[in-house]
Amino acid sequence: MSSAIRDLKPSALWNRFADLNEIPRPSKHEEAVCAWLLQWAEDQGLEAWQDDVKNVFIKKPATPGMEDRQTVVLQSHVDMVCQKNNDTEFDFMTEGIKMYVDGDWVRAEGTTLGADNGIGVATILATLESIDIPHPPLEALFTIDEETGMTGALGLKAGHLEATILLNLDTEDDDEISIGCAGGVDLTSIGTYDPEKTSKEGTTGLKITVKGGSGGHSGMDIHKGIANANKLINRVLLEALESVDIRVSEIEGGGLRNAIPREANALIVASELDMTDLEAALKDTAADLKAEYKTTDPNLNISWEREATPEEALPEEVQNALLLALQVAPVGIHRMSSDIEGLVQTSNNLARIEVCCGNVSIKCLNRSSVDSEKWDLARSIEAAFTLAGLKTEQGGAYPGWTPNPSSAAVEMLRALYVEKFKEEPKVMACHAGLECGILSTNYPNMDMASFGPNIRGAHSPDECCQISSVSKFWDFYLEALIRTPKRS
Repeated sequence: MSSAIRDLKPSALWNRFADLNEIPRPSKHEEAVCAWLLQWAEDQGLEAWQDDVKNVFIKKPATPGMEDRQTVVLQSHVDMVCQKNNDTEFDFMTEGIKMYVDGDWVRAEGTTLGADNGIGVATILATLESIDIPHPPLEALFTIDEETGMTGALGLKAGHLEATILLNLDTEDDDEISIGCAGGVDLTSIGTYDPEKTSKEGTTGLKITVKGGSGGHSGMDIHKGIANANKLINRVLLEALESVDIRVSEIEGGGLRNAIPREANALIVASELDMTDLEAALKDTAADLKAEYKTTDPNLNISWEREATPEEALPEEVQNALLLALQVAPVGIHRMSSDIEGLVQTSNNLARIEVCCGNVSIKCLNRSSVDSEKWDLARSIEAAFTLAGLKTEQGGAYPGWTPNPSSAAVEMLRALYVEKFKEEPKVMACHAGLECGILSTNYPNMDMASFGPNIRGAHSPDECCQISSVSKFWDFYLEALIRTPKRS
């Protein structure tokens, strides 16, 4: 378990990561980890404080001989995405992450690992506690709630930071230097309906389940064509309706907005006389979906089992309007960038569906590096659900980060990468929501760049962090600190 993690190199980084993963830190519940950070800083003899929204700041003077360098902000977020497999018993509010070493990778037992962005936090802590790492004057910024609204970054006011350079340690490929990112907005479509009583005579309940999707980060993995379980359960229901009459009682699928949904299920009512035709239709749809997603989602599975006939179901008119709205709602890539090759410009994640007992709630996360296109796609999503009688609310909007390829910090990092690894790094924007765009609104003159080690499967229970890549990242990061430019 964590003892094996603590034996990894670089020792200081992995030990701080193990410490961090012993503390529950779901988004919007960072009180314990923030208190731990403040106590840790006090134990190290470092100046530390919190702002109004509970971001944590820690300062450390330059090491001897580097007092004339520009001050650098080291920035990472303390919260983590909390996802687990359905068959995993785990409470993110009370338990620490159970980690293990799998060859060259660190993984968690059936849950997200928290390497996003715990590895960044651990890197900063290992630097702050060191007595032999040369570095410029440092300001560490640990933001809260990055994963579910970026409220820590949004709430950060001007005047807290004096630095001229910010290094964000939240990128997930060790050959990339991120210089831009997408903005986003949360969309929640809600409504009510009057359930109808179902007939128990000659009917049966049937629970249909979509599971085994690969899941992943709704920004960084959206281009992979991974199955969206919410979209698939809706397709299963629509194709069943083409063969027999069914009534939907419940739909439930997905979880967090920033995670591509891996599982979804629906409870329906059908006539016993139609079961042969219904099961034939379900088998056909299941076979089609498994064939369509055999590469991206090899473990995808569609199953069904009989249950007692539920007491209530959606009125037929409400059911049909809802299923059609879900069918036309945009999901996945909306548009690729015409300026940056391979960059997703705009997308939507149909993240969460809850239909039961007279209430409907549908949650999406709409991302774009072009603000005007973000709002236009939001309008399309709202239009689809308005036609089904739902009201859509917007929240948690945040801006993108406009790339600045000519920045001095980026050029220093690029040249250093070439020198150390004899190849050009990928200097690029990403479709995830990094906090740099928000932070730059109150610190417009701060030079910013983002980098990190290889993390795969972020925002899913498959999340893992590559041990050899952490060593590569750590060496690169330490040299970057040494090469911090002098003050003008």
